[in-house]
Amino acid sequence: MRRLTVLHINKFHYLRGGSEAVYFAIADLLSSHGHNSIFFSMAHPLNISCETEEYFVPFVNFDIKQNFINEVKLVKRVLYYSKAKKNLSQLLDKYPVDIAHLHNIHHQISPSILHTLKKRKIPIVMTLHDYKMVCASYNMLVQERPCEICVRGRHYKAILHKCLKDSYRKSALAAAEMYLHHKFFDIYSNVDAFISPSMFHKEKLEEMGFNKKISYLMNFIDIQKLSEAASQEVEHRIADEDASIIYFGRLTQGKGLFTLFEAISFLRQKRRRDKKFVLKIIGEGPLKNQLEDIVTRESMDNVEFLGYLHGDQLYQEIRKCLAVVLASEWYENNPMCIMEAFTLGKPVIGSNIAGIPELVRNYETGLTFEPENPKDLSSKIEYILDNPNKAAEMGENARVFVEQELNPEKYYQRLIKIYKQVLTRE
Repeated sequence: MRRLTVLHINKFHYLRGGSEAVYFAIADLLSSHGHNSIFFSMAHPLNISCETEEYFVPFVNFDIKQNFINEVKLVKRVLYYSKAKKNLSQLLDKYPVDIAHLHNIHHQISPSILHTLKKRKIPIVMTLHDYKMVCASYNMLVQERPCEICVRGRHYKAILHKCLKDSYRKSALAAAEMYLHHKFFDIYSNVDAFISPSMFHKEKLEEMGFNKKISYLMNFIDIQKLSEAASQEVEHRIADEDASIIYFGRLTQGKGLFTLFEAISFLRQKRRRDKKFVLKIIGEGPLKNQLEDIVTRESMDNVEFLGYLHGDQLYQEIRKCLAVVLASEWYENNPMCIMEAFTLGKPVIGSNIAGIPELVRNYETGLTFEPENPKDLSSKIEYILDNPNKAAEMGENARVFVEQELNPEKYYQRLIKIYKQVLTRE
């Protein structure tokens, strides 16, 4: 295919989470095949420097309490951000592009930019990382449980249930945003192709009433970047005092962390005289203090908080563990943490919900358990502890699965096919 200049758009331009990892990975992948990548995002102190950063929209922190005037400005920014359109137009005047690939744009940038791109007849592809297209609060989660009350566009119910940060005011704004963008503007009709990384996610969006065409394309992972850590010799029979299970990711609602801690407490009591094991928590987030309080209150001396780790530090911890655990209770899409664990040859103990079982195949690449069931989870952790050789076998299967199905070249060919479809449609 001819060389393309691709504009990548995401509201954060640093490695904040899984969607940002995909955003950067796609840009690197395209660049490795000779295409040119440029970026549009929000200014932020943690941003990775790039050539077009002078055009990024101003930084805003929605978690900080604002005065009345700033509150009004934030409302306008969420609903329809004119400055984003202006800045993007200035960028495009200097850097003409062939296609735009969008990721998360809501609130900080807003979908107002879709009108700018369409006016310039730039084809638009959008990867959907969450449920924002059908849910005012992104995650279809209320009080730690999956929620579908806004099915078929009934977004007013988000106000009644205070879905956004337990606030009537913020929930009302989010509901207004949904009605404006989906009903009044139908602004997402400007997108030429949507991509969903999991079949569950695709089908759930359609079931909830999102009637745009969605292509299924599972995320990929660059095996070469982890190959050095993954290829080192690892003793699968770890010394008793070092046997570990790892959770890594944000410490937030929906991740099933309270269920995980209950499972660990139950298992610790059961195995008090047996092999010692350790749960390592890697990451930061709003639930950290509550989780630390549980550890103190329950005297859980086999739980360690390692804080935020990335790169080689993170990979070395994963290398040493028996398995990675993901106890999510919300509709996970295509968790990057599972793919990273697989690449490092580790099985995953994952809840049997949403996109997780599309990756975690029971007793093949890991173990699944019933969401919100700490006893079931504890039994699966115990199986790993008692069967380290089987855990190693499942980890090897997981790595082969990544190599064969989730490799960059396969993803590139499928992505380029989508690009060609929207380019020829113009």
